Amino acid sequence: MSTPQGAEEVEGEPGWYRWGAFRPGKFASVAVGPLQFRAGPDGTARCRFFPTALHANFGGAIHGGAVMTFVDMALFAGGRVLGMPDGDYVTLDCATHFIAPAIPDGEFDVVVRKVGETRGGMVFLSGHCEQNGTTTHSFTGTLKRMKPRA
Repeated sequence: MSTPQGAEEVEGEPGWYRWGAFRPGKFASVAVGPLQFRAGPDGTARCRFFPTALHANFGGAIHGGAVMTFVDMALFAGGRVLGMPDGDYVTLDCATHFIAPAIPDGEFDVVVRKVGETRGGMVFLSGHCEQNGTTTHSFTGTLKRMKPRA
Protein backbone atom coordinates (compact mmCIF):
# COMPACT_ATOMS: atom_id res chain seq x y z
CA MET A 1 0.00 0.00 0.00
CA SER A 2 1.13 3.48 -0.71
CA THR A 3 -0.31 6.01 1.69
CA PRO A 4 -3.15 7.81 -0.10
CA GLN A 5 -2.44 11.47 -0.77
CA GLY A 6 -3.19 13.68 2.22
CA ALA A 7 -3.64 10.78 4.67
CA GLU A 8 -2.09 10.83 8.12
CA GLU A 9 -1.39 7.96 10.48
CA VAL A 10 -3.88 7.62 13.34
CA GLU A 11 -2.12 8.35 16.61
CA GLY A 12 -1.86 5.21 18.75
CA GLU A 13 -3.12 2.97 15.90
CA PRO A 14 -0.05 1.82 13.91
CA GLY A 15 -0.88 1.04 10.28
CA TRP A 16 -4.23 2.87 10.36
CA TYR A 17 -4.64 6.12 8.42
CA ARG A 18 -7.27 8.81 8.06
CA TRP A 19 -7.86 12.00 6.20
CA GLY A 20 -8.60 15.12 8.22
CA ALA A 21 -12.12 15.99 9.28
CA PHE A 22 -14.75 15.98 6.57
CA ARG A 23 -15.66 19.45 5.33
CA PRO A 24 -18.22 21.04 7.68
CA GLY A 25 -21.69 21.30 6.22
CA LYS A 26 -21.18 18.36 3.82
CA PHE A 27 -23.12 15.11 4.08
CA ALA A 28 -20.13 13.03 5.18
CA SER A 29 -19.38 15.36 8.09
CA VAL A 30 -22.79 14.72 9.67
CA ALA A 31 -23.58 11.22 8.42
CA VAL A 32 -20.40 9.24 8.96
CA GLY A 33 -18.02 10.48 11.63
CA PRO A 34 -14.45 9.19 11.91
CA LEU A 35 -13.21 6.90 9.12
CA GLN A 36 -9.96 4.98 9.32
CA PHE A 37 -8.36 2.76 6.69
CA ARG A 38 -5.40 0.45 6.16
CA ALA A 39 -4.09 -2.18 3.81
CA GLY A 40 -5.14 -5.73 4.61
CA PRO A 41 -2.73 -8.67 4.59
CA ASP A 42 -4.32 -10.26 1.54
CA GLY A 43 -4.56 -7.52 -1.08
CA THR A 44 -7.61 -5.94 0.53
CA ALA A 45 -8.23 -2.62 2.21
CA ARG A 46 -9.99 -2.37 5.55
CA CYS A 47 -12.04 0.71 6.39
CA ARG A 48 -13.30 1.24 9.93
CA PHE A 49 -16.26 3.28 11.08
CA PHE A 50 -17.50 3.93 14.59
CA PRO A 51 -21.31 4.01 14.39
CA THR A 52 -23.26 5.47 17.29
CA ALA A 53 -26.90 5.42 18.38
CA LEU A 54 -27.48 8.18 15.79
CA HIS A 55 -26.90 5.53 13.09
CA ALA A 56 -29.54 3.14 14.50
CA ASN A 57 -32.88 2.18 13.02
CA PHE A 58 -36.05 1.63 15.08
CA GLY A 59 -35.00 -1.96 15.73
CA GLY A 60 -31.66 -0.96 17.28
CA ALA A 61 -29.44 -2.14 14.38
CA ILE A 62 -27.38 0.14 12.15
CA HIS A 63 -29.81 1.71 9.68
CA GLY A 64 -29.54 0.36 6.13
CA GLY A 65 -29.01 3.86 4.77
CA ALA A 66 -26.07 4.32 7.15
CA VAL A 67 -24.60 0.96 6.07
CA MET A 68 -24.87 1.97 2.41
CA THR A 69 -23.26 5.33 3.19
CA PHE A 70 -20.39 3.55 4.97
CA VAL A 71 -19.97 1.18 2.00
CA ASP A 72 -19.95 4.05 -0.49
CA MET A 73 -17.30 5.94 1.51
CA ALA A 74 -15.26 2.71 1.82
CA LEU A 75 -15.30 2.24 -1.97
CA PHE A 76 -13.36 5.51 -2.28
CA ALA A 77 -11.01 5.06 0.70
CA GLY A 78 -10.44 1.37 -0.01
CA GLY A 79 -9.90 2.01 -3.71
CA ARG A 80 -7.25 4.60 -2.92
CA VAL A 81 -5.49 2.21 -0.51
CA LEU A 82 -5.50 -0.40 -3.28
CA GLY A 83 -3.82 1.89 -5.78
CA MET A 84 -6.71 3.66 -7.47
CA PRO A 85 -5.12 6.72 -9.15
CA ASP A 86 -5.58 10.16 -7.61
CA GLY A 87 -8.48 12.11 -9.01
CA ASP A 88 -12.14 12.86 -8.59
CA TYR A 89 -14.53 9.90 -8.82
CA VAL A 90 -18.27 9.34 -8.74
CA THR A 91 -20.17 6.20 -7.80
CA LEU A 92 -21.85 4.63 -10.84
CA ASP A 93 -23.47 1.77 -8.96
CA CYS A 94 -23.41 0.12 -5.58
CA ALA A 95 -25.33 -3.01 -4.59
CA THR A 96 -25.46 -3.91 -0.90
CA HIS A 97 -26.72 -7.27 0.39
CA PHE A 98 -28.00 -7.43 3.96
CA ILE A 99 -26.93 -10.66 5.67
CA ALA A 100 -27.11 -9.96 9.41
CA PRO A 101 -27.75 -6.91 11.57
CA ALA A 102 -24.86 -4.84 12.86
CA ILE A 103 -25.17 -2.84 16.05
CA PRO A 104 -24.19 0.80 16.46
CA ASP A 105 -21.65 0.10 19.17
CA GLY A 106 -17.93 -0.28 18.59
CA GLU A 107 -16.10 -0.90 15.35
CA PHE A 108 -17.75 -1.61 12.02
CA ASP A 109 -15.30 -2.76 9.33
CA VAL A 110 -15.73 -2.68 5.57
CA VAL A 111 -13.28 -4.91 3.67
CA VAL A 112 -12.71 -3.82 0.06
CA ARG A 113 -11.20 -5.75 -2.89
CA LYS A 114 -10.32 -4.23 -6.25
CA VAL A 115 -11.77 -6.46 -8.95
CA GLY A 116 -10.47 -4.50 -11.92
CA GLU A 117 -9.91 -1.18 -13.58
CA THR A 118 -10.33 0.08 -17.15
CA ARG A 119 -8.17 2.52 -19.08
CA GLY A 120 -11.26 4.71 -19.28
CA GLY A 121 -11.22 5.29 -15.52
CA MET A 122 -13.78 2.79 -14.24
CA VAL A 123 -12.84 0.92 -11.07
CA PHE A 124 -14.71 -2.24 -10.02
CA LEU A 125 -14.73 -3.14 -6.32
CA SER A 126 -16.37 -5.70 -4.07
CA GLY A 127 -16.25 -6.74 -0.45
CA HIS A 128 -18.07 -7.30 2.77
CA CYS A 129 -18.83 -5.64 6.10
CA GLU A 130 -18.10 -7.29 9.40
CA GLN A 131 -18.54 -6.69 13.09
CA ASN A 132 -17.00 -8.80 15.85
CA GLY A 133 -15.96 -11.45 13.30
CA THR A 134 -19.44 -11.79 11.76
CA THR A 135 -20.12 -10.88 8.13
CA THR A 136 -23.09 -8.51 8.13
CA HIS A 137 -23.26 -7.28 4.52
CA SER A 138 -21.68 -7.89 1.11
CA PHE A 139 -21.42 -5.39 -1.72
CA THR A 140 -20.19 -4.56 -5.21
CA GLY A 141 -19.57 -1.10 -6.61
CA THR A 142 -18.25 0.75 -9.63
CA LEU A 143 -16.49 4.12 -9.51
CA LYS A 144 -15.78 6.36 -12.51
CA ARG A 145 -12.90 8.79 -12.63
CA MET A 146 -14.05 12.23 -13.73
CA LYS A 147 -12.10 14.20 -16.31
CA PRO A 148 -10.86 17.56 -15.05
CA ARG A 149 -13.05 20.44 -16.15
CA ALA A 150 -11.51 22.62 -18.81
